[in-house]
Amino acid sequence: MSAEKVLPPALRRLHVNVIGSLKRLSRPIDWAKTFPWIRDPRRLLIGAAVVLVAVLLSMALIDAAATNFVRTLPRGIVDFFNFLTDFGKGAWVLWPLGLAFVVLAALPRAVTPIAQAVQAAILVRVGFLFVAIGLPGLFSSIVKNMIGRARPGVPGRIDPWVFDPFHWAPAWAGMPSGHATTAFAVLAAVGTLWPRWRTVALIYAIVIMISRIVVQAHFFSDTLLGAVVGITGVILIRRWFAAQRLGFSILPDGHVHQFPGPSVRRIKAVARELLA
Repeated sequence: MSAEKVLPPALRRLHVNVIGSLKRLSRPIDWAKTFPWIRDPRRLLIGAAVVLVAVLLSMALIDAAATNFVRTLPRGIVDFFNFLTDFGKGAWVLWPLGLAFVVLAALPRAVTPIAQAVQAAILVRVGFLFVAIGLPGLFSSIVKNMIGRARPGVPGRIDPWVFDPFHWAPAWAGMPSGHATTAFAVLAAVGTLWPRWRTVALIYAIVIMISRIVVQAHFFSDTLLGAVVGITGVILIRRWFAAQRLGFSILPDGHVHQFPGPSVRRIKAVARELLA
């Protein structure tokens, strides 16, 4: 008897849905259609050059000045931002999303076709948020240790040009900012699914970005690159989901179309059906 057959019903559904989701996400795709920049690498090179120039200019003109300025701020302001900055940790977002995905995947299947579609749409959206926010954060965590940029004041002075690649120590993991990556991934992911919440998400992202500078955990350029990583990661992941027709699709002109989400009324109806 297989292990799946001896599992309780809820765990069996969780196992089937998680494995099914992974298989659906890993299906082969048309790379040229999904990522049209592959056909014209000049666009990628131009984009990378713009980001590189922006980061270098920030390092030369802004980093030291901004860090020296925040050192003059009153202690109360620094303490306030020190409290806020923790809300940029990925755990605040990923744990609730992961738990929600597990609960949704373990629920019994709804009876009516419409309810099943609503149930699947909610699961896809939660899964998209988890992947779109989590993967850029994971990428940032790995890359920052490879780059090995010193955090402000680590070498005993404010010097934006101190690097020690592959140092693999927190004090030398400044670029890009993981908090900024997560915050701007939240902005891009939430703004994609719920455009009305973009302003709130933008305020959240900017506050987290500023907080990392105020508490002297990062230079401005660290947070700038983190913002680019977060937003770019969500764009790429959204196109991957679209290639799999999970919540999105790719139109003939190459643009991504988002499938309409379930209304609150339908979600309540499905909840009542499942509870019954």
